[in-house]
Parts: sequence; C-alpha cells; structure tokens
Amino acid sequence: MIERRTTGFVIVLMAGGLSSGCGLWFGEASRPDRLQLYGNVDIREVELAFVQSERVTELLVEEGDRVESQQLLAKLDSEGFEFAVARAEAQLETQRQVVARLESGTRPEEIREARAALEAITATAEDAATRLGRVRKLHDMKVATREELDDAEATANTTAAQQKSAQAALDLAIAGPRKEDILEAKAALKGLEAALSLARRDLKNASLLAPSDGIIRNRILQVGDMASPQKPVFTVALVDPVWVRAYVSETDLGRIWPGMKATISTDAFPDKTYDGWVGFISPTAEFTPRQVETPELRTRLVYQVRVFADNPQNELRLGMPATVHIDLGQPKSTKDSHDAPAVR
Repeated sequence: MIERRTTGFVIVLMAGGLSSGCGLWFGEASRPDRLQLYGNVDIREVELAFVQSERVTELLVEEGDRVESQQLLAKLDSEGFEFAVARAEAQLETQRQVVARLESGTRPEEIREARAALEAITATAEDAATRLGRVRKLHDMKVATREELDDAEATANTTAAQQKSAQAALDLAIAGPRKEDILEAKAALKGLEAALSLARRDLKNASLLAPSDGIIRNRILQVGDMASPQKPVFTVALVDPVWVRAYVSETDLGRIWPGMKATISTDAFPDKTYDGWVGFISPTAEFTPRQVETPELRTRLVYQVRVFADNPQNELRLGMPATVHIDLGQPKSTKDSHDAPAVR
C-alpha cells in the first residue's frame, strides 16, 4: 500500500514538473517584452546578360567563384565595335573642321581672289559695252549688219551679268558664312558626337562586369555561344544585402516598426547570433506560407517582415532556417542608423 502511494506521488510530481517546464517554454516564446519570429534567409539574385548580340570570346569566372563589384566576367568579340568607334571618330573630326571653317569666316586670300575676278570681268564688260556702241553706230550707217549688232548686244549682256555675279561673290566673301549655316553645322556636329558616344558605349558593353559583390551560381553560356540581351551568361547571388524573410501576426503588427534592432540565430550555428534590424514590413496581409514554422495556426493571416542581417563571415546562406528575436522594449525612433537599404 505504501509503495502504491509513493509511486502515485512520484507520478504526480513528474506530471507537475513537465507541466511547469512546458509552461516556461511557451512563456519564453510569448513574453510581452520579446517577439520571436521564424523564417528563412533570403538574398537577391541577378541574371547577367550582354547588351549587344555578338559571339562570346572569353569567360573569366566559374561557378562558385566569388566576384567583386565591377570585376570583369566575360568578353564579346569586339572587332566590329572597334571599327564602329573608328568610323564615328573620323566622321566627327571631319564635321569639326567644317564648323571651324565656317566660324573662321572667309580668308583674306579668298576675298582678294573674288575682288580680282570682279575687276577682270568688269573690264571685259566695259569693253563689250564700248564695242556694242560702235557696232550700233555702224549699223545705223548701214555699214554693219544686223547679225553683227545682235552678237555685240549678246556679248555686252553676258559680260554685264557676269559682272553682277562676281560682285555678289565678293559681297558674300566679305560678309562670311551665314549664322544659319554655322548653326546647322554645329547641330550636325552634336549628332556625330552622340553617335561616337553610342559607339564607345557599345564597345564598353562588349565586356560584362559584375554589378556588385556576389557569388557565381550558374554559368549558362560557353565560349563560342552567340550572346544576346535575352540570353543570360551568369546567375549571380548577391552577398549584400542579406535578410530573413519572416512573418508576423496581425496582433503583433503594431509592436514592431522599421529600424528596430533584432538578433538572428540559426540551427547551423547554434552558439552564434547575428545583429539585424527590421527593414521592411509588408503593407498587405497573406496566409502563412507552408514552409514557415510558427506557433500560430496555418490559416491565420500574417504580414511579411524583412529583417536585414550583418553577415561579415558570409555564414548566412539562401534558404537557411532562422529565428529572429526582437526586444519590444526599444524606444521608438523615426530615424535609425540601421535603416534598411532602399532596395525591395
């Protein structure tokens, strides 16, 4: 009888202890001054492609390689782009000379040449007018024929017209180019400068550079493949920013705000925590995703939260389960030094 009572007493103690332990565990997760969220590590990935369509000649990195911002990753056959730059430079230089000639105006030598031509044709015109007078008198005296008179008149009229033309040429030479012609030449020059800039940009785009620090996840094209803007060459996982995509219930939504400090822990490194901060809270609700483990019901509406993390050792990897701890006793600030990046 005593043994039964003792056994029953032990069972009661064990049950009480288990109940007390469970209560403490759930109490820790639902403390009023601390919020615990569950999620997965997330990063951004970019697909890098050439802007131009040409054949790939060099691939300088392999899958798994770590790359730095502006590091050269691949090259296209650039011979055609180099020819385009050379042609654009020659056309631009030609037009520059045209503008320089127009802005310099007429040279003194050209003005002297126009004046000499005017003087020569003036002398010819005066001689033709004198001869016409003599032939007209002879025709009145019935000594010259009508045909001779007509020839003399034609010669006098032609030389007079040539004189006027030479005078106009001299006037133009003295006045110099029209402002409209100069403006037209300058406009053409700007167009050729833009064409040269475009050709140089095309040549620069024949080299594929890393947009930021990251890791090569996939190498899609090979040397000899025809590249195009629609064909990515590499897939790059960016190492910054790194965040935990977690979800918060509607009842806890008013307890957090962007800029709050947080700590992040993972199963892969159980003895290590990472500093973080709340960078983004979704304005719209959604059903809890299946892969997220939360104590709440699966059908409950939640809001997505991005908790950005300091990851100096690059230990946080894409998809890694993580737990976020947020101290709710932080003073609310409208501006924090840990504001999230502008990217979304």
